[in-house]
Amino acid sequence: MLSTSIEDYIKAIYGLEGEHRKATTKRIASSLDVKMASVTGMIKHLAAEGYLRHTPYYGVHLTEKGRKIAVKMIRRHRIIELFLCRTLSLTWDEVDADAEVLEHAVSDRLIERINEYLGNPEFDPHGAPIPTRDGSVPPRRGKPLDELSEGDRGHIVEVADDDPEFLRYLTKLRLKIGTAIRLRERAPFNGPITLQVGSRRVALGREASAQIRVGVDPEPKSKTRSTTRKRSPR
Repeated sequence: MLSTSIEDYIKAIYGLEGEHRKATTKRIASSLDVKMASVTGMIKHLAAEGYLRHTPYYGVHLTEKGRKIAVKMIRRHRIIELFLCRTLSLTWDEVDADAEVLEHAVSDRLIERINEYLGNPEFDPHGAPIPTRDGSVPPRRGKPLDELSEGDRGHIVEVADDDPEFLRYLTKLRLKIGTAIRLRERAPFNGPITLQVGSRRVALGREASAQIRVGVDPEPKSKTRSTTRKRSPR
């Protein structure tokens, strides 16, 4: 059985790689809020155990062995978050901290029982896909809100969950998973994005918009004129 520390390191590295960033010592230390010296020692240990490959001055990459551990921990985390929301009515900004603790403590058998109880869900409370039991990771839905064009319509399908303050901010704006939106205006020079949400207008900065993913509605097909000529009455 792996230690909590090792599991946290592996999951943090997986997260950095998923953001298409180099998993450097400095970034790992920042992600876990630990000293760089501690990261250096752990990297050597994880490399020796076959969980990652380390390239000096470049960073680390998880091996398939390490990736399996990371995906397993993410599955546990997201299932627990959803369980806490649905059964204990915790809000989406509260569940992450408790899930971080519980993901290391519960057994595989209990996780699968919880998953069955929840109806084999596909997404966590923040809209992130839950990896399957066999280790496959479903693709993320939608695209970042800040990449939409004026006039685009859709609904919120996922939000970043690593900052409780951001989630509370979205709650205050009454933006949640499933909220229908239309992008009314993109201010120039990296200015705010204005959304139409029902009868309301909501302005969001670009930093906040980048943390929200939207499933964009397809453009309606233009009506084609009928080319059938009417017969004149006889």
